[in-house]
Amino acid sequence: MMRDRRLLVIFAVVLVDMLSFSIVLPLLPYLAGELGASAFQIGLLGAVYPIAQFFGAPLLGRLSDRIGRKPVLILSIIGTVAGFVVLATARALPILFASRALDGITGGNISVAQAYIADVTTREERGKALGMIGAAFGLGFILGPVTGGLLSGISYAAPAWLGAGLALANALLVTTSVPESLTHADRERLAARPRGGLDARAFVEALRHRRVGPLLVIRVLTGISYGVFESGFALWAIAALALSARTNAFVLAWVGVLSVFVQAFLIGRLTKRWSDDGLLLTSLAVAAIALLAWGFVPALPPLVALMPALSFGLAVSNTISTSALTKAVEHDEVGGILGVNTSIQAMTRIPAPVIAGALIDYVAVWAPGVVAGGIVGLCALFALATLCWKRGAPACTDEVA
Repeated sequence: MMRDRRLLVIFAVVLVDMLSFSIVLPLLPYLAGELGASAFQIGLLGAVYPIAQFFGAPLLGRLSDRIGRKPVLILSIIGTVAGFVVLATARALPILFASRALDGITGGNISVAQAYIADVTTREERGKALGMIGAAFGLGFILGPVTGGLLSGISYAAPAWLGAGLALANALLVTTSVPESLTHADRERLAARPRGGLDARAFVEALRHRRVGPLLVIRVLTGISYGVFESGFALWAIAALALSARTNAFVLAWVGVLSVFVQAFLIGRLTKRWSDDGLLLTSLAVAAIALLAWGFVPALPPLVALMPALSFGLAVSNTISTSALTKAVEHDEVGGILGVNTSIQAMTRIPAPVIAGALIDYVAVWAPGVVAGGIVGLCALFALATLCWKRGAPACTDEVA
């Protein structure tokens, strides 16, 4: 049931998780600068978390299939507490790198939260429930940086201490309020399966799956494209519109508010009326057009006006593709496929900033929008060909592969 108290607790868990994560993001460059880091080293520091998450997420997903969602959630959140404590007390650059790696390895717990939701919801409810997770993401990324900025007046380490406290409260919340979603029989059956970490052969096999494969390809390509927008927006805003940092923050906060609205209030209604494939195709088309338009926006007012369409395209395509993945595999494989999905998200966050910066520096300010929009447009055509036409379903109706 969507009213299930467990979903509200998982929403709170993800919200606090995102708050504790995003609260330090704007301050990492300053904290690293105090320790003598160069600009290049600060860039590497930003890549450490997604690299570690890329390898850690599948491990957590598969482990949760075997021993249960709840203990893995608790373990991963405690890892986040430890990462923040190390971050707050770091007095040397290598220790700072170690703190981000530790938090990244355990930061794949979002896949476990998604698997928990898949366990306790029906197929019809799942899109809306996963939309709640997306809303928690958006709300966390609105509140976190603002809170971190206020605390930076005390010290750059203060947000890390608050992040550690929030994560510790999160672990207590899971311990006391989240029942296990897998039965004893489920865990016994899953424990008998071969163990493994990031299995490249399994990933290749997943790509060959007639439904999972296309969805994973779309996740990779849209992850890079959306990452170009997210990581390159500030650089683009300075180069194209000469926006101040304060105005940048306003626009990004506007995007966050729109994303929360779409995922919390709109996706549930949309999934009741249209199929996953139809929504995915539509949202990809909207995102492609909006990204192309973003590249050529001439001033702030049209940029603000463009954001609802762009937020709709990004939020719906991300949520629906994740929901479709959980429906394309057997129940026993949900944790593993969501771990792979989280790894893809982490992997695509690594090259995206480099691509955005290179396009602005060496091509033109409009290039990130054109490249990102073009790739997403191709994804829409790919989805049409592989998820709709090949199945002989012009309306893109849902069907477990």
